[in-house]
Amino acid sequence: MYYDKDTIYLIGDAKAPQNNPITEQYKSYFLALVVDRSTGKIVDAECSATIQLTAKFVQSLFVGRRIQDEGLVDEIANRYFGSSQKALIVALKDARKKYNQIFTAALSK
Repeated sequence: MYYDKDTIYLIGDAKAPQNNPITEQYKSYFLALVVDRSTGKIVDAECSATIQLTAKFVQSLFVGRRIQDEGLVDEIANRYFGSSQKALIVALKDARKKYNQIFTAALSK
């Protein structure tokens, strides 16, 4: 897949819950987002899931939304009932923090 020059790649990470296959395989939980720099729109998403359906479902939660959309946390809380729900929310917030740092740095130039 090709991504436009205006997109950026962000990784949000979080501690995965104990006794979770994700913890066994990856040691942490990662959320990867490809975001349009100018609009904040998420054009692609992937996570460190051990089940392909989980990765596809997480992708469906994010693609087409804006990274700053506060409704994303509620969407995760109301629709994603995997054991890594909290880790997904923390990873999203970490990715947002990185996006804000990039956006703030660009404004200060």
